Amino acid sequence: MTRFSRKKSFLTNILPVPLTLLGAPAAHAVTAQSWPDQILFGAAYYDEYAPADRLEEDVKMMKAAHITVVRIAESTWGTMETAPGAFDFHHIDRVLSAMDKAGIKVIIGTPTYAIPTWLAKDHPDVLAITPQGPGQYGRRQNMDITNPDFRAAAQRAIVALITHVKDNPAVIGYQLDNETKAYQTSGPNVQAAFVEHMKAKFHGDLNALDTAYGLNYWSNRINRWEDFPSTNGSINASLSAAFAEFQRGLVTDYLAWQASLVRAHARPDQFMTQNFDLDWRGYSYGVQTEVNHWDAAKSLDVAGIDIYHPGQDKLTGTEIAMGGDLARSIKFGQNYLVMETTAQGFPEWTPYPGQLRLQAFSHLASGANMLEYWHWGTTANAAETYWRGLLSQDYKPNATYREAATIGADLARLGPKLANLTKHNKVAIYVSNTALTAFDSFKPTADGHPIAYNDVMRGYYDALYRMNVEVDFITPSTPTPLGQYKLVIVPALYAASDAEIARLNDYAKLGGHLLYSFKSGFSDENVKVRYADQPGAIAQAAGVHYSQFAAPVGVSLEGDPYHVGEKANTVRWWMEFLEPTTAKVLARYRHPSWPTYAAVTRNTWGKGDVTYVGFMPGEDTMSALLADTLSDAGVAQTETARFPVIVRGGTLKNGHTIRYVLNYSTAPAHYTAPSAATDLLSNKPVASGASLDLAPWGAAILEDTAR
Repeated sequence: MTRFSRKKSFLTNILPVPLTLLGAPAAHAVTAQSWPDQILFGAAYYDEYAPADRLEEDVKMMKAAHITVVRIAESTWGTMETAPGAFDFHHIDRVLSAMDKAGIKVIIGTPTYAIPTWLAKDHPDVLAITPQGPGQYGRRQNMDITNPDFRAAAQRAIVALITHVKDNPAVIGYQLDNETKAYQTSGPNVQAAFVEHMKAKFHGDLNALDTAYGLNYWSNRINRWEDFPSTNGSINASLSAAFAEFQRGLVTDYLAWQASLVRAHARPDQFMTQNFDLDWRGYSYGVQTEVNHWDAAKSLDVAGIDIYHPGQDKLTGTEIAMGGDLARSIKFGQNYLVMETTAQGFPEWTPYPGQLRLQAFSHLASGANMLEYWHWGTTANAAETYWRGLLSQDYKPNATYREAATIGADLARLGPKLANLTKHNKVAIYVSNTALTAFDSFKPTADGHPIAYNDVMRGYYDALYRMNVEVDFITPSTPTPLGQYKLVIVPALYAASDAEIARLNDYAKLGGHLLYSFKSGFSDENVKVRYADQPGAIAQAAGVHYSQFAAPVGVSLEGDPYHVGEKANTVRWWMEFLEPTTAKVLARYRHPSWPTYAAVTRNTWGKGDVTYVGFMPGEDTMSALLADTLSDAGVAQTETARFPVIVRGGTLKNGHTIRYVLNYSTAPAHYTAPSAATDLLSNKPVASGASLDLAPWGAAILEDTAR
């Protein structure tokens, strides 16, 4: 058997079609034995990178800062396995021994995201072939996660590591891989597996595939399965979107495969997680393009997340809240773990005094049960030399470390009370990987810059955040009944099946309130534009239709209906020429050459209603529009504070309401307590109606003194 055919048969075996891991291990509940009833606090720790033998000193400093957990091993395969089958656990053993003696818990990372040199030398085909060509050794995450030689080496490393460490009492759980994606792997073996996937999806009917994807265009029609071209050169968004979905499935399969290995060798009381990361704009930004987090998390016990955010004057807390809300929603409301977040970070992120504490409490306010910094000590070499951890290269206490110690002291005292916060949100944002890929295939532009799906989603999320309206994220596969929410916001649902849209519309018909943004319902699940009045299956429920749209230039809303002033009244990014059938017009466009088409409409649909927004509002218009929509949906806005004072909370285990009051400003702020409470940070009572003083970048944690 040739090497190519061996890889093809391996892929066929590991990627059953349709693309799911049949018999994938089910996640088990995180037990009381494996999860302390507290907020864990710590950092990633790499003894392998340290400038000298300073483990004893590091542990001493960790204890002084009330560190309770470290993550180790996920980056150091080449140190752990120096040649095929030659294992050296020296660094791991000494860290485990020191942490166990100090009472610090340890999460072990499977070290598979950065391959050792010998693996690339012995099996060069483990390097992914991408649309840019064959991979080169050097950077991390450069491998084909489906390659049989990579899988064999990874399995040997995982089994050896877990078997070696599982009985150490310090080890409470495992992180599978690291920020896993498919890394654009799209070589001949992956393309062959995708063809098999397409055969199964279309039951061997090539004509059905050609029709669904519109492949007659530019003679892209496929007449024989053996003629199926590589998707790397595709100009067809339907085919490219199908391949993107397939690649997301590779990640789901790969993590489930790792989970099955770890679970087979770990102790039953040890949990599994993964440090999912988010769309990246120089910091964590939105829904991940390359992974379906909801599918990938099915084999995990608890979701983990990496959240990085701007700092200094650009610190708003939005990314912390959004990343936390996404992580909590991935496991349908379960508390989550912050596996990595900013300590010092880049030079432009070095925190002002007070910001590290503010950031920490912001994570907890979304439901985090663990907060870990990346990383403890900063490396002196390679790509991340200037991505600084709690300690700089001198490994001495600094202002950031000393502030972290105050957080650790607060969590040592308050962690058991604050752990396992629950939320009862009445607003949800509906997100879809399918819609994301489809929308981003045809990005509109504004001022020469492309507008992505996450830009639309963030426009709605950010406005709600500034208004102190908390949300959950839901997806097409979320099992939670939509009826538990009073308002569901659907940004840019560009691609969706009729059944998916019907589910949303039926939610409104039964009494819910639904808001669709522009470019929703435009194409079906195969990214084929509907030959119908737009917005397709949404049109009747929304009571509106259109057939034309434009890129707005010099367009505003007629009469400034949201009272935001002429400058803020601008129509941005996209405008659909909405014509109501049964809907009430809430706002119209103003333009000298076009009629006054509707811009925002609302239609009664059964017992509920559907709001449709045909353009992208600016920040002030968005806030006013959402305030009106929240009022229509009966979502009480009892919280009067607005950004930069952010208030987030929920219910503690003792049944009391908790409010995290966060001042994202260089100026002092004041907050009026809505009820009698105790400020847990100062341990002082706060009377109902009292004005609470917040320092610049300050925080308070208010526990209501009555249920």
